[in-house]
This record gives sequence, structure tokens and C-alpha cells, in this order.
Amino acid sequence: MVSVTSKYQVTIPKNVREDLDIHSGDKVVFVKNNNGKWILMTVKELTSKMLSASEDIENTIKESKKGFNEGFKKSRKSLEDK
Repeated sequence: MVSVTSKYQVTIPKNVREDLDIHSGDKVVFVKNNNGKWILMTVKELTSKMLSASEDIENTIKESKKGFNEGFKKSRKSLEDK
């Protein structure tokens, strides 16, 4: 348990700092997850997660483009055959 100072500051306990790999000078952020819970993480961890998520988005876009192109080719062929 930690106390909040009059300036709304807290000291992160040593075991938490070690678990989260937080060091003096690191930037941290509070992120609200899908369950509405707040999570403390380093900016480095957040950017890593964002980059990882963007890889999935790129794959989804590529797959969508491929599917659209295939569907368009089939539709065009069906129109040409009429």
C-alpha cells in the first residue's frame, strides 16, 4: 500500500519497480484496460505493445485487400460473361 501526497504523488514500492523493470528517470503511464481496470506500465512497454498490435493490423489490411481483389476479379468476370 502506498500513500498519496498532497501533490498527488506516490512512491512505487521496490518490488513493483523491479517487477515492472522501472528505473529512475523512466516515464510511466496509466492505461485503462478493456475491463475498466487501470494498469501502470512504462512508456517503453506501451510502445512495444502498440507496435505489436500494429503488426496485426497490417496483416489484417493485407488479408482484406487480397480478399477484396479476389472478390472484385470474380465479380468482374461474372459481369463479362453476361
